[in-house]
Amino acid sequence: MSRQSLQQGTHLAAAPMRHGMGRTHRAGAMVVKYVAIALAVVLVSAGLVVGIAGWQLLQSGGPGVHLTGPSSKPPAIGPSDGEVNLLLTGSDTRTNQAGFQDKANLAASSGTGNNDVNILLHISNDHKDVTVVSFPRDMEVAVPACTTQAGAPVAPSSRAMLNTTLSRGGLSCVVSTIQSLTGLSVPFAAVISFDGVIAMSDAIGGVTVCLATPVKDKYTTPPLNLTAGTHSLVGPIALSFLRSRYGVGNGGDLGRISNQQVFMSALVRKVQDGGVLRDPLKLYKLATAARSNVTPTDTLNNPMTLVSIGLALKNVGAAHTVFLQYPTLADPRDANRVIPDTAAAKILNGALVSDRPVSLTGTTGVGAELPPGTSTPSPSAPTPSSPPSGTASRPASVPPSGAPVELPSTVTGQTADQQTCTKGNN
Repeated sequence: MSRQSLQQGTHLAAAPMRHGMGRTHRAGAMVVKYVAIALAVVLVSAGLVVGIAGWQLLQSGGPGVHLTGPSSKPPAIGPSDGEVNLLLTGSDTRTNQAGFQDKANLAASSGTGNNDVNILLHISNDHKDVTVVSFPRDMEVAVPACTTQAGAPVAPSSRAMLNTTLSRGGLSCVVSTIQSLTGLSVPFAAVISFDGVIAMSDAIGGVTVCLATPVKDKYTTPPLNLTAGTHSLVGPIALSFLRSRYGVGNGGDLGRISNQQVFMSALVRKVQDGGVLRDPLKLYKLATAARSNVTPTDTLNNPMTLVSIGLALKNVGAAHTVFLQYPTLADPRDANRVIPDTAAAKILNGALVSDRPVSLTGTTGVGAELPPGTSTPSPSAPTPSSPPSGTASRPASVPPSGAPVELPSTVTGQTADQQTCTKGNN
């Protein structure tokens, strides 16, 4: 395999509008997935360094976005108590984003922008498991009544695209929609921009990914033309890779999600095994990049909160970090949209609400595959240890309370320790 280190590019082209499955979905600010790990996993045991850096950076920051509903007080220094639910949203706005100031890009999305990436990070109560759920941007969902940051009420809707909720009522509206969809309480959230993805990929020194086949996409900025093999993705190229829809899987947003999971799992492995957490300079650069390009909720706008969430991830191994796509079905009313798969979603939502780890039985999705010659079975979370001696065994049909919940095979994803490769849309 060839190894290339890709830096920055400047050419851009406008992409046609497409959505849904197969040949669908506008390339969004996926990046959030990347940041979900950069803001959570990277803060992992950064302790003092990130705490000091974050404190310095936050002195010049604003008050943060206020969420309606339950709130969390800034914790003391140490791991966050109990479970943590944090939503990372990627805005596709081109406003004030370097390299996106031509008329076509600004016409595509300006101002607040759309929430084209929506990633929920769930850290278990015992801090032993992490579930990262990606919600398709073109999923049609019910949107509850929202309140904008300025306090203006927004009427509910029985059916709307998920990626319209940010422009509809701000970050609080996105959070309310995800809470309504999953049944979880989500007290922490943040929005990241295109520039944020670029800055954070530069700060971490790039992420090495595997491509099973070439990936070409002339509609990203800059365009992608990657050969099969391994590539270290940095800066604008990393952003294009994460945003690419036409170049991966079947040209749809669902394929893009599994491609993003290839990147995120590689990022987790680098953070945990590549010395990132032992490099104060990289940590400080990450904190700087995050503060400059991320808009947090007021519940997250505190350095000790970030450190506490990071410390909660300290002992979570890659095998216990599960990436998955929220289960969907084709929308019978619109071939370019998807709707929640209520049967599979009920199982996933139940596992999240009851704070149970999950076990994947499905594939890695249409945008990813295992390396050639690999006979690894379908991804799954490790089973819990055996019960203490003298503990009565449960019937086989009744899993113990701490046992992973087995998700239907229709739910795609992978664990962070699985080294998967991206499939190009050839």
